[in-house]
Amino acid sequence: MNKRIVYLLTVLCLTVVSATKAFAEDNGINTPFSRYGIGLLSNQAQGFNQGMAGVSYGMRDGRELNFKNPASYSAIDSLSFLFDIGMSLQNGNFDSGKASINKKNASFDYVSMGFRINRGFGMSIGVMPISNIGYSISSTGTAQDGGITGDITPTISYAGSGGLREIYGGLGYAPIKEISLGFNAGYAWGCMTHSATNSFTDSNVQSLNRYYYSDVRTYNLDFGLQWDQKINKKNRFILGLTYGLGHDISGKSYFFNQRIGSSTVLAADTITVENAWSLPHTFGGGLTWQYKNLRIGLDYSYQKWSQAKQPTLSTDASGVVHYEPSSNGYVDTHKITAGIEYVKDPNGLNWRSRVRYRAGFSYGDYYAKIGGEDGPKSYLATVGVGLPVITMHSNRTFINAAVQLERTKPTVSNQLTETYIRFCLGITFNERWFMKWKVQ
Repeated sequence: MNKRIVYLLTVLCLTVVSATKAFAEDNGINTPFSRYGIGLLSNQAQGFNQGMAGVSYGMRDGRELNFKNPASYSAIDSLSFLFDIGMSLQNGNFDSGKASINKKNASFDYVSMGFRINRGFGMSIGVMPISNIGYSISSTGTAQDGGITGDITPTISYAGSGGLREIYGGLGYAPIKEISLGFNAGYAWGCMTHSATNSFTDSNVQSLNRYYYSDVRTYNLDFGLQWDQKINKKNRFILGLTYGLGHDISGKSYFFNQRIGSSTVLAADTITVENAWSLPHTFGGGLTWQYKNLRIGLDYSYQKWSQAKQPTLSTDASGVVHYEPSSNGYVDTHKITAGIEYVKDPNGLNWRSRVRYRAGFSYGDYYAKIGGEDGPKSYLATVGVGLPVITMHSNRTFINAAVQLERTKPTVSNQLTETYIRFCLGITFNERWFMKWKVQ
């Protein structure tokens, strides 16, 4: 057993290092809405619930890893080691009313592992995204008469990259059969960069460049509870509650203001601010009803972004530029998610009877204000399947596939409408590592 644990820890370390590198290379998004705040928030869905729009708070099954409610870790089978990894491909359509473009992206989404420590005690470790930043847009203005040099055309370009990631470790414990408690403790990190450049077709005209950079390092704490109540042989209800601790984020943020002429920096100002970011308090609740081999879940989450802060650029009456923390750019958010799963016979001898069919829907709003107005509303519809992989030694591993259709609808006329078609693929390895074989 000691050799098994040493091997397991080695696998965990190597996997976390590989996942961290993969996250750093590509965040898999391209949307102007990631310009604001800490970027576009990840829904942190995993293989089993991506086809159910991410419903999770009341989901509890020893064959699944449910990061969003760590109380579920206590249900992990005592003989199993779970390994869950996922990626996604998406095509995004961006419609401004005057023009429409398409962008394709691919990303490595998450990796997580879980196993039971002792009776009623489960553990998980992995890497999860918190937010993503990725965009590159430009706008060309009207040509102006430059005299003897001819017409001069201005162009404004915006670009950004980065986001936040989290390495976490979590425990779930069931003090009694019906009640489970859990927590995830994580280390969150990331770099967030944004730039705005005003350039001209005449190189003799000075260009203006504003560059924003934040280097973030902080902790993350989430808590979960599940109440599992079996009504009779056919009906079972699971109530799930979660809380994410809101707090200030340590790290430095920089603002660089440059005037550039003929590819040379003529003047530059730098302003530095510390501890200018914070994460919101997050509350979640969900109820799952299981009737025979049918699961139906409903979640609600609330994030108190209105009290969170970010570094903000402002100019006072005397023309002095300030870069300092502000809590005026966010609004509280609400999200509702519903999902359903059906399997004919989870323990059946026929492969087709073990296939899991899934569908889901979610609705939520955006946390950052855009031009002083509320951001877009998001609608997500999903379908998916869990395909069992049957081998000589196991029939508990699944390939999880899902197709998602997401639409962000603006609240004001000058915002983009975005439509995404996303294909998600995940593999959940469920191996009986800790089974002791007996020879007679």
